[in-house]
Amino acid sequence: MKKPIKILIVLILTMSASLFVLSIGARISGIYINTTPSLPVGFYKVVDEPIVNGAYVAFCPPQIEVFDMAKDRSYINQGNCPGGYGLLLKRVLAQSGDRVLIAQAGIYVNGEHLPNSAQLTADAEDQPLPQYRLQTVLDDSDYLLLSDVNPQSFDARYFGLIARDQIKQVVRPVFTWSH
Repeated sequence: MKKPIKILIVLILTMSASLFVLSIGARISGIYINTTPSLPVGFYKVVDEPIVNGAYVAFCPPQIEVFDMAKDRSYINQGNCPGGYGLLLKRVLAQSGDRVLIAQAGIYVNGEHLPNSAQLTADAEDQPLPQYRLQTVLDDSDYLLLSDVNPQSFDARYFGLIARDQIKQVVRPVFTWSH
């Protein structure tokens, strides 16, 4: 093997190992690295704060058919949550006492239409998306989790409300570089 190729292989392996070790260190220290467009791309730190409107949270999806579909279509990653799902990061946009309407035109909270919340009928691969419908007042155990920056995010417009016991942590952006 020629020397430049050996150097390139060693460099790539070293960088890969370094990124792997950094990601483990970040996770142990309570840092999430978000690379999806559902939230601003960047670093998020676990914080000891209450779940309130506007907070970012990490949650394990419930084991239901819509999340199996999402995992099969690679909308969500595989991970350590029940069902083999990865943790998702979303923003809390409604909680106890809020009136929520989920319709094709979008999501309304207390009568106000949320930006970027209209449902799409198909994904980028032209596969049909679930058309979830709901009209309710939230109780103490349910939260509306959504991306308010990405109109193509896989979020509450397709899977509905998330129970409090699914939410694992509140996270806060530390350093982001998009949106």
